[in-house]
Amino acid sequence: MTQSSPVKVKVKINALGDLKVVKRAIEAQAKAHAALAAEQAVKKRQLTSDKDLFTKAAGIVQPIADKRKALLKKEQIQPNPIQKQRDEEAVLRESLSDEFDATTLLSTDADLSYTRPGIGPDVARKLRLGHWSIQAEVDLHGLRIEEARDALGRFIREAQKKGLRCVRVVHGKGLGSPGKAPVLKARVLSWLVQKNEVLVYVQAKPAQGGAGALVVLLQPG
Repeated sequence: MTQSSPVKVKVKINALGDLKVVKRAIEAQAKAHAALAAEQAVKKRQLTSDKDLFTKAAGIVQPIADKRKALLKKEQIQPNPIQKQRDEEAVLRESLSDEFDATTLLSTDADLSYTRPGIGPDVARKLRLGHWSIQAEVDLHGLRIEEARDALGRFIREAQKKGLRCVRVVHGKGLGSPGKAPVLKARVLSWLVQKNEVLVYVQAKPAQGGAGALVVLLQPG
């Protein structure tokens, strides 16, 4: 808003008679000042009123955020679950006993097999005939006993988590063992019987590993 300059009246006094003229000039100057002040007050009230109306209409105004700034979340490094893996492996070792004797549970047919109680004998026959296709396998051949036990436990657990039904376990024929005895094979037979996920297993066909492997049917995940 541009302010108007006060009105100034210059009067030159030459005689006493000019005092009346001076008086009138002063009164005129006072009126001019009063008129200017009144005009400024009106303009000020008008500006205040306009601001109030805008505030009531628009509400409290917040500055607009700069959308050009990207809010990036700091990537959190996931901890390596080493201890969890060790605990799970320890549970697997404890759950699979080497003292468990599974010979009384195995079928004495020409092709060694096992069927969990409650499962019909036709299931083993279908498994042997390839009714289920093999979806994954684990090769334990050449591993030490503890390594093979842990590897088998992890494999069976992960296979069921993935929803796999039919898998193959390669244990070897034991030709490299002392006395040519299939030590690992006997352990694998016993371990599988102890796994609740295992419903049936049969000796693999010659093309699938024969006496050195088993085909295992798992419970649905």
